[in-house]
Amino acid sequence: MPHHPLLIIDFEATCDSHGRLPAAEMEIIEIGAVLLDADDQVAGQFQCFVKPVLNPVLTPFCTALTGIEQHDVDSADPFPTAAHALSDWLRLDVPVSPARWVSWGDYDRKQLNRDCERHQLANPLPLRHRNVKTAFANVHGGHGWALSDAVAHADLAFEGTLHRGLDDALNIARLLQHDAALKAALAG
Repeated sequence: MPHHPLLIIDFEATCDSHGRLPAAEMEIIEIGAVLLDADDQVAGQFQCFVKPVLNPVLTPFCTALTGIEQHDVDSADPFPTAAHALSDWLRLDVPVSPARWVSWGDYDRKQLNRDCERHQLANPLPLRHRNVKTAFANVHGGHGWALSDAVAHADLAFEGTLHRGLDDALNIARLLQHDAALKAALAG
């Protein structure tokens, strides 16, 4: 059964181990987006790095976790430009308009709101948000599923690099393509 188009977003952000970088100071450093059309086919992809301003030097922990190198963010545009590019992609380059956006957990929604407030920007995703991680737990039991564990639970191999925006978004898309109950739980 066809569904409404769905936008899957994954943000990577500046980070450090043991809470040494407070959430209020974290900044998006990568945007990954995948559009699933009404037939659950990937209809578009978007990826860009983002130059942080509060803490422009990535910590060794952040680089090890994400694989994002200092030169990736040094040569990137700041968040306002990246957010505008995401909006342009949605408005100009995707073949269908998504009804909502989803992410693995609520972190991405909160981080987007923080970065928009920090830069005094309108939210580039004026769509309803749904939490795939919570929906997955509701469908499959348990709580706090890591994305890699959910992919393995679905008998899929994780493709790409964990904690990379586009790769994580593509793996969430694969989960949704292979799990009708999960997709239905997000439709409500």
